[in-house]
Amino acid sequence: MSPVTALREGLDSGKPLLSAWCGIPEPAIPALLAKEDFDLVTLDMQHGAVDFAQTLRALPLIAATGKPMLARIPVGDFATASRLLDAGACGVIAPMINTLDDAQRFARAMKFPPKGERSWGPHAALALSGLAPDAYFAQANAFSIALAMVETRESLAIIDEILATSGIDGVFIGPADLSIALSDGRGVDAQSREVETALDHAVARAREAGKAAAVYAATPERAAALMQRGFDIVALGSDVNLLRAGAQAWIGTARGG
Repeated sequence: MSPVTALREGLDSGKPLLSAWCGIPEPAIPALLAKEDFDLVTLDMQHGAVDFAQTLRALPLIAATGKPMLARIPVGDFATASRLLDAGACGVIAPMINTLDDAQRFARAMKFPPKGERSWGPHAALALSGLAPDAYFAQANAFSIALAMVETRESLAIIDEILATSGIDGVFIGPADLSIALSDGRGVDAQSREVETALDHAVARAREAGKAAAVYAATPERAAALMQRGFDIVALGSDVNLLRAGAQAWIGTARGG
C-alpha cells in the first residue's frame, strides 16, 4: 500500500477513518501527527494558514509514515486540486460546492480524460505511488478522491445531484457553516436539530449513491458519535485544539489540578 492509494483502500475496507486536521503553517506538525494512530492527515488551505508551498513540504513527511494526505483547497481553486494530486496527495476537499457546475468543475480538475480534464504531470505522485506512468494513469481516477463540501442550503438541496456527478467520490459536511445556513445566519451551532437531521440525510444519500460521507468533528466525543452514525471519514479537531488541550492537561496536572 502506498500513501497515494491508501485512502481509496481505506474507504474500500469499510472501516471508519479518523483524520488529523492541520492549519498551522509548519510541516513538522502534520508529520508528527501522522506518526500517531490517525488513519490520514488533512491540511487546511482554506481557513488554516497553510499555503501550497508548505503543503508540498509536509506531504513527503506525511508519506514517509505511510499515511495518506488530504488537503482542503480555497474556495473555487480547482487548479490547485490538480497540483496537489501531482504532488502526491491522495485526495482533495473542495469547499462551497453550491451548484452542479461547481461540482462538475471540481470533478474535471480531479480526473484524467476521458472522465475529466486533469493534465499530465504527476512527477512526485509517481515516486510516492511506486507505479509506472501507464499504471498510474490507468488507476489514478479511482484512487484520487474528490470530496465536495456540503455546507449551505443550496448544496444540501442538490446533494443527490452532487453525488451523482461523475468524478465526485463523496461529500464532506461542514457542520458549522451548515448551521449558519440552516439558521438563516442566526448563529453557529454544529449540533443543532437541523444540522443533526442534515447529517443523517447526507449519510443516507451517500450510502444510496455508493459514495463516501465525510465530516468535521470538534471533539473526540463528537467524532466517536459521528463514526457510529456511519460517516466514512471523520476529521478530528485541529492541531491548534490538540496543542491547547495538551497544554491545559499538563498544566493542570503540574499545578495539582
